Amino acid sequence: MQLLRIDYRQKLDTLRSNIFFQGLSDESLNELAGFTTLRRFERGEVLFWEGDPCAGLHIIQTGSVKLFRISPQGRQHILRVIQEGDTCNEVPVFDGGTNPVNVEALEETTVWVVEANAVQTLMRNDPAFMQKTIHNLSRMLRHLVNMVSEMAFYQVTHRLARLIGEIPQEELSGEGPTRWTQDQLAARLGTVREVVARSLRELERSGAICVENRRIVIRDTEVLQQWAQPWN
Repeated sequence: MQLLRIDYRQKLDTLRSNIFFQGLSDESLNELAGFTTLRRFERGEVLFWEGDPCAGLHIIQTGSVKLFRISPQGRQHILRVIQEGDTCNEVPVFDGGTNPVNVEALEETTVWVVEANAVQTLMRNDPAFMQKTIHNLSRMLRHLVNMVSEMAFYQVTHRLARLIGEIPQEELSGEGPTRWTQDQLAARLGTVREVVARSLRELERSGAICVENRRIVIRDTEVLQQWAQPWN
């Protein structure tokens, strides 16, 4: 991790455009800016670990990171992949607890980090900010409920089809700087590589995709969308 020297106006613009801080007064933004740093992480470097003291509110400036947890058996489960402009680690910032997940850089990544104490002070002093925070956390909770429902009602092949449809094609085919592996797909779906491999073969036999040299290419979008339904 490397601390970067930054332009103060860039810092204010980042805070002003974030979903939690939009609409704040210039006075509040300037106060928050004093507790905000820009950090750079190399690919594979961990931003923070689950269970450690709150690392602060993280806003992705460039690059991408994965949020994941490790099972008692040592299996990794990717909860979410976030990119430029996204925010993570909100929960411990607002409840005062420890980091709920591990976060690792998927590529060279720069991240704004806002200290938790500064955000908590703003909540106590600004009722409008507290209301906005409640709204944003409620929206995130709805997303979490949808994720749990998907895992409960969709079989792995259906969930894999949905995930393939959501991932940019260049990340599936390896044409971009990063490529999803079967292990990463399995971690994202909360299963194991062998199950993903079987599901990929099933999707390939149906004509939805083609797997060549461990790269996934979508062959028929309509067939893939049919697989993405929980019951077909």
